[in-house]
Amino acid sequence: MATTELETVLDLNTLEQYISAIGAATLLKSVVLFEQLMPEYVGSLVKASEASDKDTLCAEAHKFKGAAGSVGLKRIQQLAQKLQHGEEASWETENQAWLAEVVEHAEADLQQLKLFLEAKS
Repeated sequence: MATTELETVLDLNTLEQYISAIGAATLLKSVVLFEQLMPEYVGSLVKASEASDKDTLCAEAHKFKGAAGSVGLKRIQQLAQKLQHGEEASWETENQAWLAEVVEHAEADLQQLKLFLEAKS
């Protein structure tokens, strides 16, 4: 993956800081934990969306944003941030597209993160 594309997917500055502070192997352990929890996060978003439960969708997106950000998943964090702000004018028309992007990219972005960290280990 080209660096510019990788910068879309991962928060490289944050990841480099984490790697300097705790090491890639330790960070990879956190990523593995996130990987175990990710289906639950995404499932909660989809379930809330299908139920048209805006409040729950925004609350779950807030949690997912924090979790994704804590492991350097930039694109997923940014999409979840958009989803959490239900008061924004564009939310009503865009939330389904943002959720579809989360579903589409979450697994592949996570795999890119793991490859990045494995290369740094």
